[in-house]
Amino acid sequence: MASVLAAEAHAVLYQVVSGNPRVPGVVALATNREGSIYEGAAGVRSLNTDQAMTTDTVFAIFSTTKALTGTACLQLVEDGRLDLDAPARDYAPDIGELQVLEGFDADGDPMLRPPRRDVTTRMLLLHTAGLAYAFCNEQYHRLAEDHGQPSVATSSKASIMTPLLFDPGDDWEYGSNIDWAGQVVEGICGKRLGEVMHDRILAPLGMDSTAFTLDADMRSRMAHIHQRSDDGSLEPLDYELPADPELHMGGHGLYSTAEDYCRFIRMWLNDGMGPDGRVLGKDTVEMAAQSGLGDMKIRGLPGVIPTLSNYAEFFPGMPKSWGLTFMINDEDAPTGRPAGSLAWAGLANLYYWIDRASGVGGFWATQVYPFADPTSLGGYLDFETAVYDNL
Repeated sequence: MASVLAAEAHAVLYQVVSGNPRVPGVVALATNREGSIYEGAAGVRSLNTDQAMTTDTVFAIFSTTKALTGTACLQLVEDGRLDLDAPARDYAPDIGELQVLEGFDADGDPMLRPPRRDVTTRMLLLHTAGLAYAFCNEQYHRLAEDHGQPSVATSSKASIMTPLLFDPGDDWEYGSNIDWAGQVVEGICGKRLGEVMHDRILAPLGMDSTAFTLDADMRSRMAHIHQRSDDGSLEPLDYELPADPELHMGGHGLYSTAEDYCRFIRMWLNDGMGPDGRVLGKDTVEMAAQSGLGDMKIRGLPGVIPTLSNYAEFFPGMPKSWGLTFMINDEDAPTGRPAGSLAWAGLANLYYWIDRASGVGGFWATQVYPFADPTSLGGYLDFETAVYDNL
């Protein structure tokens, strides 16, 4: 069975690096509760070099960072130090300054009013606080283009001091919520988010190639981001996140490897247990894995900045919810992933899933803009299908 999975998964990886259009390189791992059931890499880290992709290649993992920040929040809930339903400004006071955007006046200036209720940390983890991203929201894009709102890629405090699009709790909108959740963690712990993560998540799980700042060893194994052009060609970018960021961005700022991320996935598959002890309580894991949206469902993400993201939606037409801090597919997916599984992705076409019912999950890593690249996303879905076909 393992040899069949290896053959089918290898075929998927080599197709995405050799087809037209292609990706420069890819790493994919699948794991069960005990350890990896498939590890593979194909292609190169950069089209500017001949360095081969390897399973220990380091990637900017973008929004797959969010689940680790969510885990740090959940640990503080277990400690009795964080009340998810208390005002988030109790822990991160600056979030109390954010106002609701009611549109733009005749001169193009934003019209703002105070929110009708406080943002809570639960709202941040559920993406119901009212925050967005410029690459998938027209109003935020207008704030950036016409009013100089800094991008979250600057890792600056100013980049998250953005207006709310609606009163907290009224709707779902994907955005910088988890960056603020990271600020909640820092406010409670009195330490930088990366230090909290290292001590309570990364070190206990053996994730020694995961950090907000690259060390020399990680840099030597780093893959480079490539930009896809309209004709399908790829150009390596000379781009990195800030080396010494003002903020450790809990929504997107980590570097990691597929090997490390699968250690994190295994913890969730094992109801919070790591190799050297418990990271989260089982009841906490079960709570976080449930939808927190009630009857509300999440939506696809518009591609407002085409160089950064295409329109993005997993399994179009299928209802999907959100937990703390994962997407949840409410019905069985065509890949074989059962209803109630957890998943999300990162901007440079990184994808993962966590199927606690079947005890399997996986991570797919490329470094290509824009998000929802058909070659990379299609390869990921084929990879996930191969895993389920061989369970």
